[in-house]
Amino acid sequence: MSKLTGEALDGLVDTDKGFISRELFVDEDLYRRELESVFTRAWLFVGHESQIPNPGDFFTSRMGEESVILCRDKRGEIHVFLNSCRHRGMKVCRYESGNTSLFTCPYHSWTYTTDGKLQGVPQYRSLYDGVLDREANSLAQVGKIANYKGTIWATWDPEAPDFLTYLGDAKVHLDQALDCRDGREGGSEVIGIHKWVFPANWKFAAENFLGDTYHNPSHRSVDLIGIGPSAEAGKKGRRDDELEKAQHIWVSFPEGHGVHSAVQPTANEYVESFLDNPVLEEYFRHCYEERKRRLGDQARLLPFVGSIFPNTSYHGRQPRGLCAWHPHSPTSTEAWRFFLVDKDAPDEVKDYLRRYYMRYSGPAGMTEQDDMENWLYATRASVGTVARRYPFNYQQSLGKATDSYDYPGSVTLQPTEQMARGYYRTWMKYMRGESWDALLGEGER
Repeated sequence: MSKLTGEALDGLVDTDKGFISRELFVDEDLYRRELESVFTRAWLFVGHESQIPNPGDFFTSRMGEESVILCRDKRGEIHVFLNSCRHRGMKVCRYESGNTSLFTCPYHSWTYTTDGKLQGVPQYRSLYDGVLDREANSLAQVGKIANYKGTIWATWDPEAPDFLTYLGDAKVHLDQALDCRDGREGGSEVIGIHKWVFPANWKFAAENFLGDTYHNPSHRSVDLIGIGPSAEAGKKGRRDDELEKAQHIWVSFPEGHGVHSAVQPTANEYVESFLDNPVLEEYFRHCYEERKRRLGDQARLLPFVGSIFPNTSYHGRQPRGLCAWHPHSPTSTEAWRFFLVDKDAPDEVKDYLRRYYMRYSGPAGMTEQDDMENWLYATRASVGTVARRYPFNYQQSLGKATDSYDYPGSVTLQPTEQMARGYYRTWMKYMRGESWDALLGEGER
């Protein structure tokens, strides 16, 4: 348990003036408090239904430091369980994924069904008959679970609001990453996951994806060599070219979410992006035109990046996917990138994008190396006695947000740190144990 009192949190976050203490990124007691106050209440991304398509399928995931099992029972219902035997706590599932009819603890062989019920107990009649309540010793289950357009979210708090209420107006932006490229709702699948550990606080990564475009000089080498979906020489390949002429917007939401999206001009036309592959060029042109036909003026909104409080981020276009930043310690994070494609896309498209995702992202990807270098050095530079006296500066575009733009939320039309300020304002509310009404309350204006 954290030793912190409420008073000890005073002065750590000053979003009115734009300063955040470095203690948030290195202090052990704050980290323990986060696990208790944030990760046991917030909605967390667990996985995707495409990873468990059949009865008996499972995928071992994480919620904070906890190992959890995402599985589909024999009736086809989806569950999320704590991956810990109720007898002595051993993991009942030690595989990353697979298919099973039972989860058997390797320690004392207590056995659980895929709906979490305790089924088998060795020597039950002689040792436990009349004493052991099987139902009360089922696998511990999350407080609530939600399947949103194929993505599976869970919270340990049974009193938490439903997921759509928690998501709030950030929904329209997240939808752009989860919906099909041709405008149909949902329809994505996971084609692969990158997992790795890096020596930095998990909040550095979540904050980066809130919409920090101020750090783009870090990726200059990638921009120069053009590592985008199209390998055409001289193309600005790291970004989708269709975003070039758009009005970029940076949006903060009172729930702590933040996004960077783009709104295209009314007379938007498709921009060729896959010139080295006519098959892909035809496919993405079709998707673009079909999306425009289906959605009309709403098709002008295109996603870039965003973070759903506290630790789930997304890339909306290329590479399209979800990131979960799992805490290991104040200065260590396990990153999971779930790469998405349209489930019914041609195999050639899926393979092409899979190769691009690997070039771009993960520990061997060009851009992720840049980001991790920033995060790990920022973490390392914050552990010193003297360094911890100096807070980080979050004053960028302070006071320039508006709530009267075409899209809801607190919107800024230039690079800003308002999303980070909103994120840490919400973080502080969780740390103080405020009510759900307060947690979903007003943001920056």
